[in-house]
Order: sequence, then C-alpha cells, then structure tokens
Amino acid sequence: MTFFRSKKYSSLADLVRACQAGDARAQTAFYERYKSKLLGLCLRYAKTKAEAEDIFQDGFIKVFKNINELRNVEVIDAWVKSVVIRTAINYYHRTTKEQQLHSNLEDFQREIDSGDYGKIITQIDMNVLLNVINTLPDGYRMIINLHLIDGYTHGEIGEMLSISDSTSRSQFLRGRNLLMRKLQEKGITQYEIF
Repeated sequence: MTFFRSKKYSSLADLVRACQAGDARAQTAFYERYKSKLLGLCLRYAKTKAEAEDIFQDGFIKVFKNINELRNVEVIDAWVKSVVIRTAINYYHRTTKEQQLHSNLEDFQREIDSGDYGKIITQIDMNVLLNVINTLPDGYRMIINLHLIDGYTHGEIGEMLSISDSTSRSQFLRGRNLLMRKLQEKGITQYEIF
C-alpha cells in the first residue's frame, strides 16, 4: 500500500520545493517543523492561547500563500519567523489598536536603575520572564517582545507599529521599568542567580 507510505524529504530545500509545488504532505511536514517554536512566539504576542493559535494559523496561511515568492531557501527560517511576527503585529493593530498605547504615568513613579535591568534579565529563567512579560499592557508587551526578545531596533519597531522610533524607545523604557517592578514584586532581584 504505497498510498499510505510517508514521503521523506532529504533536505529543507526539497521540503520547500515540494511545498511550492503544492504537495499537501510536504506542507504538513513543513507546518509540523515550525509549529512548537512559532506557537511559542505567538504566545508572547497574544493575550490568550486561543489568540496565539489564531495568529499562528493566519501566519501559516500567509506563509503557504507566499512561499512561491521565496527564492533563497537558506533564509526560510528567518522568513517564516518574520511572516508570523508581522501577522502578530497586524493582529495587534486589528484588535487592540483602540486601546491606549500609553499607560498612566502615575503607575511608574519609581525608575529602576538601568544597570539592575541588565543584570536581572540575564539571570532570569526564560519561562519566568515570558510569563511576566505576558502580564504587561499590550503596547508595552509588544515592544518588549520585539526589542528584548526578537532583537528588532526601535527604528524597525517604529515602522512595524506605525509609530516613531522615539515613541518605541519611551514605550520600551516604561515597559522595561514596569517589567522590572513586576519581577521585583515576584522577589527576583539582581542578587539572585538562576
């Protein structure tokens, strides 16, 4: 029964070419290759697991819709990640843009020394950090994820979110201070080693 025999792909390039040809088995294998990692990425941008799953599904629809435009297979991982991140940002724009990007400044009376920030962040278990980041207001969470976790510059963030790079910087600083305060409330300080 060769009908049920699974097709093996000898390389990522073969898998991508099969996806470009519309091979459903290849698309399933491709989807499974990225599912856990990118669903985790979507969870960082979404409020709930259901939203993250929606973002992931929308992202993969865009990936399969545009995979024929990809010419350089070596950049497939970065391309897929970029498509999913942009899908998350578009979802944010559609669903939460109406909410204020700025939280009440009275909540941020105490600024945390930026030296403490670097020390604490490098020592924290990533799961603890991501859980605390997910409690931040939407605008802060988005910018913290883009800058701190995904490594985008404030200029790139500004372009993606249709804000100025100075707004991205100020939101990052406010979000960082709130993040640090929340971490300190959990008892995580610069003196702990994880």
